[in-house]
Amino acid sequence: MIMADLSTSVRYIKGIGEKKAQAFGKLGVFSLYDLVSYFPSRYEDRTRFCPIAAAPEGEGVCIRALVADMPRLVRVRRGMELVKFRAVDESGSVDITYFNQNYIKDQLSRGDSVCFYGKIERNGSRFSMINPAYEKEDKPRGVTGCILPVYRMNAALNQRTIRDAVRQGLDECGSELPDLLPAEIRARNGLAQARYAYENIHYPSDFDALAIARRRLVFEELFVLACALGTMRAERTRESGIPMRPRDFSSFYAALPFTPTGAQKRAIEDAARDMTGGFVMNRLVQGDVGSGKTLVAAALCWLCRENGFVSAFMAPTEILAEQHFATLSGLLAPFGMRIGRLTGAMSAKEKREAKAAIAAGEYDLVIGTHALFSEDVVYSRLGLIVTDEQHRFGVRQRSALIGKGEKPHVLVMSATPIPRTLALMIYGDLDVSIIDELPPGRQKVGTFAVDESYRARLNGFIRKLVGEGRQVFVVCPKVEDDEDEETPSEKKLKSAEEHAKELAREFPELSVSCVHGRMKPKDKDAVMAAFVRGETDILVATTVIEVGVDVPNAALMIIENAERFGLSQLHQLRGRVGRGQHKSWCILVSDNKGEEVKARLSIMSKTNNGFEISEEDLRLRGPGDFFGARQHGLPEMHVADLGADTQVLKTAQEEAKALLAADPQLSLPEHSALRERIETLFKDNTDSFN
Repeated sequence: MIMADLSTSVRYIKGIGEKKAQAFGKLGVFSLYDLVSYFPSRYEDRTRFCPIAAAPEGEGVCIRALVADMPRLVRVRRGMELVKFRAVDESGSVDITYFNQNYIKDQLSRGDSVCFYGKIERNGSRFSMINPAYEKEDKPRGVTGCILPVYRMNAALNQRTIRDAVRQGLDECGSELPDLLPAEIRARNGLAQARYAYENIHYPSDFDALAIARRRLVFEELFVLACALGTMRAERTRESGIPMRPRDFSSFYAALPFTPTGAQKRAIEDAARDMTGGFVMNRLVQGDVGSGKTLVAAALCWLCRENGFVSAFMAPTEILAEQHFATLSGLLAPFGMRIGRLTGAMSAKEKREAKAAIAAGEYDLVIGTHALFSEDVVYSRLGLIVTDEQHRFGVRQRSALIGKGEKPHVLVMSATPIPRTLALMIYGDLDVSIIDELPPGRQKVGTFAVDESYRARLNGFIRKLVGEGRQVFVVCPKVEDDEDEETPSEKKLKSAEEHAKELAREFPELSVSCVHGRMKPKDKDAVMAAFVRGETDILVATTVIEVGVDVPNAALMIIENAERFGLSQLHQLRGRVGRGQHKSWCILVSDNKGEEVKARLSIMSKTNNGFEISEEDLRLRGPGDFFGARQHGLPEMHVADLGADTQVLKTAQEEAKALLAADPQLSLPEHSALRERIETLFKDNTDSFN
C-alpha cells in the first residue's frame, strides 16, 4: 500500500483494487477511516478448544488434531468434488470433508498438526466435520483460538477480505485516529483511548477488552450525536422568528365544548411561550392515542390568527386531512376562523380556487396533505406549520413547507409514544412537550391474547357486536399469499386479501372489505371512507390503518399473528377502537407458544399506557424495529444500541450539554477534531436529521 492516511481510498489497500473498492462503497466504506469505523456486527468465540470426544454436538468449537491420513479427492459427479481425510487427538478421531475446495489436498499432509473450527456432528460412535476453518498450528492465520469478528458483507466481498483490509487499515493509520473525547471527559467516565478501542473492537484480545472497547465507542458515538444535535438546537434558538404577541387563552378555553386537561394546557403554554419569545418555535407534542393533541394545534392556530398570521396543517393521508378538517372546523368555527383545505384528491378546478384563496390570504388555516408544499402554492403571511405524525414526512417535505414562509413556527405532533430520553435524542433540535393524561371519558380498551382454538368464539363475538350496530377492524401482517417467496413460517401468516375472502364466506350476511398499502391511494381512501361512513361491517387491513383514522363506531380490533408486530405498533392499532361511546375490545390472536411472545402480549393486556409500552418495546426489540425502516430521523448507529445503551446515552447527553455550555461553537483547539467530525456527520446525513 502507498503511504496512507485516514482519508486514503480503500482501493489502495493491498488486494483490494477498483472492483472490490466499489463493493466496499456499497457498504458505505470509501476511505481508511470508513474502513476502521466499519465495526463487526457480531463475534464468534473461537477461544474454546475441546477434545474431539468431548465436543458439544452442533456448536462451533475448536479442536487441535493430527491429520491421520493423506487427504484424498473424491469426484461425486460433475461440479461436485470432495476432499476427505481423518484427524485424531488423544480422545478420538473425526472425519473431515470439504466440498469443492480441491486445493486443500495439496495444503495438508499426513502428520500435520492443525487447528480446526466448526461444528462436530455425531453418528453413533463416529464424529464428522464439514468445511471447518483451519490453520496449521505453527502458522496461525487468526481463524482459531481467537474472538473472530464477523462483518456485514455483500456478494463481492467475503469475511477474510474485509478482515485483512481492516487489519491493514489499523496497522497503517491506527496511530492517526483522532481522539474526539476531551481528556477530562474520558477520565471522568473511565473510557479507553481511541487507538485501544478501535484495535479491540475489531481484534479483541479477550471479552473484557471487547467490553472496554465497545463502551468507549458507544459513548463516543452518542456523545458526538448529542453534540451535533445540541449545536443544531443552539443555531435554531439564535434564529429570530415571527414575533407574536401573547394572548390570554381563557376565552379560547371557555368557547370549547369540554374542559382541556392539565397536560393539554401545559403543552399549549409551552408552545405559546416559544411563539411569543422572539425565536423560531420547533416543538414536538407527543401524546398517546386519544390524548387530545389536535386541541393543542387548534389553540396555536387561534393564537396565530389573533396575531394576523395564517397556519398550515399537514396530514400524511387524504383521509386524515379530511378528518382534521372536520375536527378543527368544529373547534375553530365559533371564533369566526376561515378554514380551507388542499389535497391531491380535489379536482383541478377546486385546487385552482383553493390556491388562489391561499395566495389572497382568504384563509386563517389551510389543512391538507403534501399538496400544501406544491411549487405553485403561495402563502400570505404564513406564521405556523403543524405536521401530524412527523415520522411519515421526510425532512425535505417539511423543509419545503417551511420555505413557503419567512421562518414560520413549527409544531410537530406524534402519537407514537417514545421513551423521553430517546425522544430528546431523536427529535434533537425540537423542544418536547408530552401529553401524559387522557381526556375524561376516554375509555380503556379491553385487551385479550388468545390462540386459534378461540376462533369459533371470536366469530360469534363479531356477529354479536355487528348485530348491535358496531364495526370491526381485522389486521393481518401481510397483503397476499405468495407461494413462491414465502418461507415455511410465513405460510402460516394471515394475508389481508385471503382473510377478507374467508370472512366474507364466514359472514355472507355482512359487508367485508379489504385495504392495504399496495392499493392506489385513491382506492385505499375510498375503502376507508366507506368504513368511516358505516357502509362496511368488517374492514380487513394491513398496518395502513395504524395511524389516525377515527371511526367512533368501531368497537372491536382483531390482530392476527400478533407476535409479528412490535408492542408500540400493537398499541397504535389498538388505538383505532374505543374512540366513541361504546365499550371496545382488542383481541390479539397468536399460536406462538414462546415464552417471550407470551410475556410481550401479556404486557398489552395489562396496560393501556403507551409510554410504559414503548419503554418495554424498546428494551425488547431495540430502536431499529421500534421505529421501522429508517423512520426515526437519526444517522445510522454503527456501534450504539439506543435500546440497550440508554444509561450511556444519558451520560453522553449530560457531558455534551456541559461541553457546549462551556464552548458553544467548539472553537477551542482541543475541540477541533470533534467539530470536524460533527461537520462530516451533518454533510453525510443531510436527509437523516429532522
